[in-house]
Amino acid sequence: MPQIPDTMRASVLRDIQDVEVQERPVPAPGPHEVLVRVEAVGTCGSDTHYYEQGRIGTFVVRDPLVLGHEAGGVVVATGAAAQLHAPGDRVSIEPGQPCFVCAQCRAGRYNLCPDMKFFATPPIDGAFCEYVTVHEQFAHRAPESLSDDATGLIEPLSVGVWACRKGHVGPGSRVLITGSGPIGLVAAQTARAFGASEVVVTDVAAHRLQLAAELAATSTINVAETPLGDAGYEPDVLLECSGVPAAASEAIRAVGRAGRVVLVGMGGEQLALPLAHVQNFEIELTGTFRYANTWPTAIALASNREVDLDRLVTHHFGLAEVPAALTAGATDPKAVKSVVLPQR
Repeated sequence: MPQIPDTMRASVLRDIQDVEVQERPVPAPGPHEVLVRVEAVGTCGSDTHYYEQGRIGTFVVRDPLVLGHEAGGVVVATGAAAQLHAPGDRVSIEPGQPCFVCAQCRAGRYNLCPDMKFFATPPIDGAFCEYVTVHEQFAHRAPESLSDDATGLIEPLSVGVWACRKGHVGPGSRVLITGSGPIGLVAAQTARAFGASEVVVTDVAAHRLQLAAELAATSTINVAETPLGDAGYEPDVLLECSGVPAAASEAIRAVGRAGRVVLVGMGGEQLALPLAHVQNFEIELTGTFRYANTWPTAIALASNREVDLDRLVTHHFGLAEVPAALTAGATDPKAVKSVVLPQR
């Protein structure tokens, strides 16, 4: 393995729309941690939100912050008590460390741990840097068949896996997915891999719907041309990935009797719920918050080519180009997923 340097480059958010590449010490792994040389980091809407507004709800950037949480790389050092990895192992990083001891953690719902330390969520630094430390149990070994990009994008795929699990998607399910951004696209592929017989994807962007059709969708609806209410589709499961409250309300009205609604996309604070429809059809509705115990399934789906993560990647940027990576969706209408390469 190459010698580990004393310092590294990190892309630091200093203020709203103010990012600077700084030299920082390379972190030392704790007893149960590994040090990972970061090879690829996907950009997420939450990163862009912090960059443009400095906050997401109650999470406010008050001090300089390193963004980025969709990361993969190579283990280059291990802590004194770490036993799961050796230098040279390629890993996908699960970017949150729970407390391990609270009631939610003990019940297996560690994503709901009130003391979760999550990458790129203030005040915890993320992975737009050359090296990070992570608890050994949250560095998941990645096969050589996965590209560096895909190894990082196991994180958004895990969101899709968690959404499908929450919606009880299985063989024969009829699934509606609103929104064909990166999360909608991985959710569609996951739903098909889980056995869904129909996966209908909606959006207003024709190029994203085309990609959805190529990857997984059995059919698509451009809701800019055909309102969902006029499409006549009645799914068993709705995976709401758009984060648009109006789209969510309309989609809930389409769900059939005893159906399930999973709210995945993060949009406005309030949602106009069609209560009569929910009650009369006994629809189950749930939110999602990140994921728990999804990495083995997500890695298997990607390595078996049941989910194609590389097809999502439309742009690559170096560490000095993080602002361009975070705004690619606004500057290029054909952008789907941007990936930052910290070693570039």
